[in-house]
Amino acid sequence: MFPSTEEGPVDDSAKHGGRVRTFPHERGNWATHVYIPYEAREEFLDLLDALLCHAQTYVPRLVRMEAFHLSLSQSVVLRHHWILPFVQALKDRVASFHRFCFTTDQVKIYTNQEKTRTFVGLEVTSGHAHFLDLVAEVDRVMEEFDLSTFYQDPSFHISLAWCVGDARLQMEGPCLQELQGIVDEFEDSEMLLRAYAEQIRCKSGNKFFSMPLK
Repeated sequence: MFPSTEEGPVDDSAKHGGRVRTFPHERGNWATHVYIPYEAREEFLDLLDALLCHAQTYVPRLVRMEAFHLSLSQSVVLRHHWILPFVQALKDRVASFHRFCFTTDQVKIYTNQEKTRTFVGLEVTSGHAHFLDLVAEVDRVMEEFDLSTFYQDPSFHISLAWCVGDARLQMEGPCLQELQGIVDEFEDSEMLLRAYAEQIRCKSGNKFFSMPLK
């Protein structure tokens, strides 16, 4: 199931857009993240292109995300031998959860805790309670493995674009209002930004584990 070596690549920020690791790579440590994947339709990508084009007039270094998701955990470090027990504990905790609908139609600007990256996101405006219920179960698993739980009063969202550094000053205010206007006026945006949470996914290192919801 796993490669024969646990040694990871030497960290080189030039190879990933100048991003800085939240924690250094160590042999046998696997960066692990729990989330709900979001499958982008063509119309969603059209909206994203319109938002990014406008946002880049304020912050030219913004780049589009390559994949989309809604986080249910922080990025944590797992020892290699704890990965399968961790995933099994997650499966047990979420086994009774049903699929649910949610809406993401509020543009919001985020930074990571270290203020080394800025993100443009679409915040969840309906379905929030379902996400909180899932996070409560994910947090219990985190506590079992002595890992960090999720943020207090979280803002669930899909990140659309990012840049290195803290760009909130340029993006909050007129830019944010104009981006929201693009969303509000986009054709069929109300239906476009409604989606179903159908599975939970755990990424640990280069391995993915999927847990379908009922």
